[in-house]
Order: sequence, then C-alpha cells, then structure tokens
Amino acid sequence: MLQPMDAKPLHELTDDELAQEAKKRYNSYLTVCVLIGMMFGIALYATVKNGFGILTFLPIVFLPMSKGSTKKHKEAKEEMASRAMKH
Repeated sequence: MLQPMDAKPLHELTDDELAQEAKKRYNSYLTVCVLIGMMFGIALYATVKNGFGILTFLPIVFLPMSKGSTKKHKEAKEEMASRAMKH
C-alpha cells in the first residue's frame, strides 16, 4: 500500500508514536472485521429469505480488500513485539 509522503516506516517511530500508530491500525482492523461480519450476516439473511442473489456473494468480493488492513495491523503488532512493548 502507498504511504503518505510524511509517513515514516514503523522502525523509525518512537515508542509513543508506534503505540499511537498501532492503536489506529487496530481500530481500522476492527472496523473492517465488523463490516465484513455484518455483510456476511446480511448475505446469510438475504439468502435464506430470498434465495441466491447478488447479496449472497457481495462479502466475498470485499474479503481481499480487508487483507491490507490485516497486514498493517500485523506489522504494527510485530514491531511492538520486537521492541518488547506491551500491546
């Protein structure tokens, strides 16, 4: 993923900056997980109620998009672990 011009790599951040970045990434990750879960619930409900349709397969389309959020969260977690920070 592209980073903004002023974004520093995780290994260059101070401990406080890393903690803030990890929190932001976790919140983003959690939001994506909740949205994907809601889409699966809606798809399941729509499929049971109306049979197969476009809503049945919509969550599958969005799963690859969640990969970036998951990867960023994991990178921040690993950097914190390498510094022996509590996460």
